Amino acid sequence: MRVGITYNIKRDAPDGRDLPPDFFAEWDDDDTIKAVHAILAKRHDVALIEADKDAYIKLKTEKPDIVFNIAEGLWGDSRESQVPAMLDMLRIPYTGSGPLALAICLNKARGKEILAYHDIPTPRFLVCTTSHIPHPISLSFPLIVKPLYEGSSKGIRNNSIVSDKSELKERVEWIIREYKQPALAEEFLNGREFTVAMVGNGSDLRVLPIVEINYSSLPAGVNPIYSYEAKWIWDTPDNPLEIFRCPADIDNRLKSAIETICRDAFNVLDIKDWCRIDIRLDFEGRPHILELNPLPGILPDPRSNSCFPKAAKAAGMEYGELINTVLDAACKRYGIL
Repeated sequence: MRVGITYNIKRDAPDGRDLPPDFFAEWDDDDTIKAVHAILAKRHDVALIEADKDAYIKLKTEKPDIVFNIAEGLWGDSRESQVPAMLDMLRIPYTGSGPLALAICLNKARGKEILAYHDIPTPRFLVCTTSHIPHPISLSFPLIVKPLYEGSSKGIRNNSIVSDKSELKERVEWIIREYKQPALAEEFLNGREFTVAMVGNGSDLRVLPIVEINYSSLPAGVNPIYSYEAKWIWDTPDNPLEIFRCPADIDNRLKSAIETICRDAFNVLDIKDWCRIDIRLDFEGRPHILELNPLPGILPDPRSNSCFPKAAKAAGMEYGELINTVLDAACKRYGIL
């Protein structure tokens, strides 16, 4: 079978341009792309297709039987939908969710609105398109403020938790100025945080061992959030933090509650093949969904703190098996033998 791999390769941090330093944080590095290629090439004829301005022509020329899509896109608030939309137009099957699901999950507010409509717990929030903060504000402080259309902890800094309207205004202004997009402010839940990797579809949907974020591993005095500093500065392959506990030390009741809302969210938002879902507990210990990541990070180096591969390994699944499992799930969904 001919398999294409669509991807965006991480560039150096912007220098001298009007772009934030974490602009390319979501894109994959060369090691990840090479690892996925090497794994799939053991079973298939593989073509690498960078998701740049020429991607449509490359896809039309290469004519893969299916595409393993890890492309994040670049410009626009629906950038993750760009490659799947091209593939749909060309009638080429692909791994992962479709354009609509990817666009909804990237827009945190739209995703949370759908979850709330279906009574799936998620923190209350508001979207700020300007620095004007409504009065009275309908949310309870503290709040956490983040860009509306980002992932990989982009725009989430150690000072993203705010305790009053003055701090909220400052963070909203910074996000609008730095990221050229609205800010999402949501009630900050002070309980434990987890991330849940899922693979498969329908009755084959599998919840991998739950990962807990171990905030006691962070430097003393910092906020208990998985910020940009925690993910990319304080935690390195050469000096990794003990930031993840997998499987999480939780009782069966909490495990069941987390798995249930993750399955519900996966199905309600029409996710396909795989996803990673971030969860946080409120002060009563009830799980709430923070966001869904239908294009999860898959760093191959076991020294790197990459949640999905760690959860897979805890389930007895090596990296290569994880990649093939995702491809096989998509093949089964499309009826490709």
